[in-house]
Amino acid sequence: MVSMRDFSRGDLEVLFERAREMERYTRSGLDVLRGRVMAVAFFEPSTRTRLSFETAMKRLGGEVVGFSSAEGTSVEKGETFSDTIRMLDAYADVIVVRHRLEGAARLAAEIAQSPVVNAGDGSFNHPTQAMLDLYTIWREKGRIDGLKIGIMGDLKYARTVNSLLEGLSLFDVEIALISPEFLRPRQETLDYVQSRGLRLRAYTRLEEALGELDVLYVVRIQKERFLDPLEFERVKGSYKLTAESLRGAKDDLIVLHPLPRVDELDASVDRTRHAAYFRQAAYGVPLRMALLSLVLS
Repeated sequence: MVSMRDFSRGDLEVLFERAREMERYTRSGLDVLRGRVMAVAFFEPSTRTRLSFETAMKRLGGEVVGFSSAEGTSVEKGETFSDTIRMLDAYADVIVVRHRLEGAARLAAEIAQSPVVNAGDGSFNHPTQAMLDLYTIWREKGRIDGLKIGIMGDLKYARTVNSLLEGLSLFDVEIALISPEFLRPRQETLDYVQSRGLRLRAYTRLEEALGELDVLYVVRIQKERFLDPLEFERVKGSYKLTAESLRGAKDDLIVLHPLPRVDELDASVDRTRHAAYFRQAAYGVPLRMALLSLVLS
């Protein structure tokens, strides 16, 4: 499970129905994966993705081993990524990988006999986050088809955006890309999703598109992804969403964010009827329960 390109619309619909069933068990739990072990290999920091995967596995009756950073592991002694994956493959039934380098998850999938789930690699792929984003839209709006969805912020380096656009290309939606021109999505991503019929329109200001939007997905400007610090300084603090900037939005607009937020999503938005990002984060547990149960059951 390396990329959103590995999935069909039918796959996602099965996943969503299972996730909705799993919402009933996010507290009480199930025993469907008792005796199974999930290894988390997080070479890069994470809070929500790692903890929701671990919670999901434990709610399903399984066990978790692994690490949340390379510090304190044999990687510090010089162990290669390939050898670490081989070791985890011997211990676990599924491996969840997060890495700062693109292609790490695909390499792990080629090495391991157990299923490998990409929990984010480089600045290009984060398929389970995209599944969560799509599921949130499906749950909150009752559908995905026919919606107009705005995506605002760093659309070039945010791996969540690449995966989300690939997922949205499976549905009949219209996308408003809201960003500086030099932070538009990579051309490879644009070419792929447009070849699949996804309708895109680019804007440089939120107010140009806000009134038509059903969903607004906000991502932060990611300093750690910029190779040039001066490029980051050009956009630092721009494209900030506040309660005031949502004036003119549809009453039922929902605002999503993959979190963590810095200064691009003001706390004033939390108190509006549009804020759905904390519910979005909570959906991560049933969504990943559904994912793991389908992979391992």
